[in-house]
Amino acid sequence: MKNILFLPLSCVFLLFSCNSCSSDSNNDTTDDIVDDEVSDILVVNVESSYFTSDNVTITTVPCTLSDGTETDCYQIVTNSTPSDHEMGPWCPENIADDAEAGGIWLEDGEVYDVDGAFIENMATFYNDSKWLMYDANGDIYVTATEDDCINAANPDVGEEYENFCVECLPTYITDLTQTWTIPITPVLQDNPVLFATGPGGPGSSAPSTRGVALNGIEFSAPAPVDNILGAYTLAPFDDAGGHINVHQGYHYHAATGFSTKVEQADGYAALIGYALDGNGIYELLDTDGNAPSDLDELRGHSDDTRGYHYHVDEAGNNNFINGLKGAYVN
Repeated sequence: MKNILFLPLSCVFLLFSCNSCSSDSNNDTTDDIVDDEVSDILVVNVESSYFTSDNVTITTVPCTLSDGTETDCYQIVTNSTPSDHEMGPWCPENIADDAEAGGIWLEDGEVYDVDGAFIENMATFYNDSKWLMYDANGDIYVTATEDDCINAANPDVGEEYENFCVECLPTYITDLTQTWTIPITPVLQDNPVLFATGPGGPGSSAPSTRGVALNGIEFSAPAPVDNILGAYTLAPFDDAGGHINVHQGYHYHAATGFSTKVEQADGYAALIGYALDGNGIYELLDTDGNAPSDLDELRGHSDDTRGYHYHVDEAGNNNFINGLKGAYVN
C-alpha cells in the first residue's frame, strides 16, 4: 500500500520527512516598518539552513524588488529533482494495476488515485465515450520516449496522442537546473498582487511561480487540466503532487506531505517552503488537524511567531496560494 491513503475512483482521498541543512544562513527576524498600512505586521527573514543541501545551493546576491527596493536576496539553484523523496510513478501500465502503479489526479477539489480502475473508467468519470486509454489486453497507452513526452505535453497536441497517459521521466532532465531569487527580508505591500492563473484571476502582474519548497522544487501555478483533458490526455502527478516537463523540470501542483518540512514547537502547521516574496509557506493543517479560519484573499495571515505567512490550499484544488503580499524580484 502507498503511504498516503487513497480510495477507489468513486471516492475521495486523503493524503513527512524532516530534513535540514546548512548554507548561507540569516537567522534574524525583523519587525521594521515597511509602510503605514503594514508597519504593525511582524516580518520574518528567510532561513536558508532549512533548505536541503544535497541538491540546493544558496548564495546571497544584491537584488531590486518589484516596488524598487534595493536589498539582498537568496539565489537558490536546484537541479530540479528532489533529494528527500522518490519521483513517480505516474501512469499505471494495465487496467488491472493497483494504486502502487500510478500517481494521483486533481479534479474539482478532490484527489483521486490514478490506478488501473481510474483509467478504465474515464469514459464514465468524464461522461464522454471518447475516453479509451487502453487496448484489448488492458494495456494502457503511455508515452514511451522523451519526444513523446514533449509532443504530448504540447498545447497543440496532435490527435496521435489522444488517449495517452503522459509520463515524462527524470532521465529527461538530468542536465536541467532552476534558479530562484527571493528577498531575504520580505517587504510587505499595502496593495498585494494576485496571480494571473488560478483563484487570483486574469490581469495580474505577479509571476506565475508561487514559491520554492525547502527541497528546492518549484511550487508551480495550477496545472492546465482543462487543456490536458481537452486533448484527451492525462498527465498524472505522483503521490507528492509533482510531475515533469522538460523545460520546467520536476515541479509541484499540490502539497501532499512528502517534501521536507520544519515542524513548529507550538503544534502549528509545518513550514514547507517560501513564496517568491520571501514569506513562509506552511501546510494547511496544524498537528490537531485544524485549518486556519482567518486567511486573507492571498491565503495568508500573521502571528507573533511566524510573522506574515501563507497556508497552502487543499491538495485537490490544484493550487498553493493566490498571490503575494510582499515585493518580489521581477
